[in-house]
Amino acid sequence: MHHKALPEIFRRAKELRNRLTPAEAVLWERLRANRLNGLHFRRQHPIFKYILDFYCHQFQFAIELDGEIHRLKDQIERDKEREEDLKDLGIHIIRFENRFVIHETDEVLWQILTEIEKLKKDFSSK
Repeated sequence: MHHKALPEIFRRAKELRNRLTPAEAVLWERLRANRLNGLHFRRQHPIFKYILDFYCHQFQFAIELDGEIHRLKDQIERDKEREEDLKDLGIHIIRFENRFVIHETDEVLWQILTEIEKLKKDFSSK
């Protein structure tokens, strides 16, 4: 579940859980306690050398929220490498911009559920 995440990654994830961004707080309020169709999500979940904003282990599904920094060229390259590493671990990722999460929360939730439905089909065909 954690793919050999080091203790430092666990420590940092705990810190991040204690100071969610406004967009993370909005989405967490809708995901926590299995509120989204009974799906269990973890927030700031350590995997390998990364911390995923939100993670549903049942479907190996991660939700990443992007602020302004993710528009910078260097960060775009790091995000691409990160996604490739996570894909190699079998993790599916969906990304949303922070402002979209805050202003279009219901649309974000609908897109998450749509992706989960696709993953359910993939999991049932294995």
